[in-house]
Amino acid sequence: MGLTPTTADVPAGETLLEFPDNRLLIDLCGPHDRHLARIEEALKIHVLRRGNLLSVVGTPEAQAEAAQILRGLYARLEQGRPVEMAEVDAALRMGSDQARETPTPAEQLEMFQSGQFELRTRKKTVEPRTDAQKDYVRSLFKHELAFGIGPAGTGKTYLAVAVGVTMLIGGHVDKIILSRPAVEAGERLGFLPGDMKEKVDPYMQPLYDALNDFLPAKQMQKLMEEKRIEIAPLAFMRGRTLSNAFVVLDEAQNATTMQMKMFLTRLGEGSRMVVTGDRTQIDLPRGIYSGLVDAERILKDVKGISFSYFTASDVVRHPLVARIINAYDAEDEAALARGETPDDRGQRIPRRTPGSSSLA
Repeated sequence: MGLTPTTADVPAGETLLEFPDNRLLIDLCGPHDRHLARIEEALKIHVLRRGNLLSVVGTPEAQAEAAQILRGLYARLEQGRPVEMAEVDAALRMGSDQARETPTPAEQLEMFQSGQFELRTRKKTVEPRTDAQKDYVRSLFKHELAFGIGPAGTGKTYLAVAVGVTMLIGGHVDKIILSRPAVEAGERLGFLPGDMKEKVDPYMQPLYDALNDFLPAKQMQKLMEEKRIEIAPLAFMRGRTLSNAFVVLDEAQNATTMQMKMFLTRLGEGSRMVVTGDRTQIDLPRGIYSGLVDAERILKDVKGISFSYFTASDVVRHPLVARIINAYDAEDEAALARGETPDDRGQRIPRRTPGSSSLA
């Protein structure tokens, strides 16, 4: 029978939570109580540790939210599931985004149970942490062509690669193909030293990093030698038909309109294709329009294609990243109000509803 934290009778202005298992309480608090510090900072409260008790001091609303989050994280630990800083941040976002009365502990626990959206790879289990991420993962399994659009750090590419590895392990596809446009601000492949692979690899490194999170090094090397995992620049896709494959185009905002059309028409029988990008980070030369922006406009009503949108509230990196994104968005909106062009390409298009997913 699982051990459940209790709330003791305490004076007004303080909530006292009792956690029966001290080992789980240590994991709940985190190394050097870092998890508690993050909760304190986010909710403007104080959390004091007294043996197997946590005392929460703050406004009544903040106390209730902190208690809800701490109980939910503890219940997660009772299930044998890890709690790290990312899970704490996710709990804070989910708790502060509720537009109704404070959920019960059972409801809070349900928020952490991703059910069919739990992705099991060879090295780790990956869980979508926000509603937008869960909708995105659902779209990746449901649609043959899916777009993930939003700022950096929202898990667009990471979750796509995780789904690809899951489908490869499960035998649903024969190979994974990961691609990116080899375009960066102020740099071109011809100026880099080395042969073509050495020129290309720096651009592909984020894709290697994602794969390394999901597959043991030896297995990944073997799969790449067998061409069951391919990582290649977008230009190398021309002329191919990609059948029985899980295909990801990352950084798609840096693909031209012609490149995007070329890539999308590579889709073959038994394949799934994912296109991810951030419209605010276009590195194409002046006057060349983004294929991602054009594809979003042209394909929005095509049956069988899904569009998933992310905002700063879906960022799963350091909380400062979300604040940075919000600051840049505010500056862009101020520029528009002044009648100025926010970027030098004139490709500003209206932002979709946060976390929305338009499925055709």
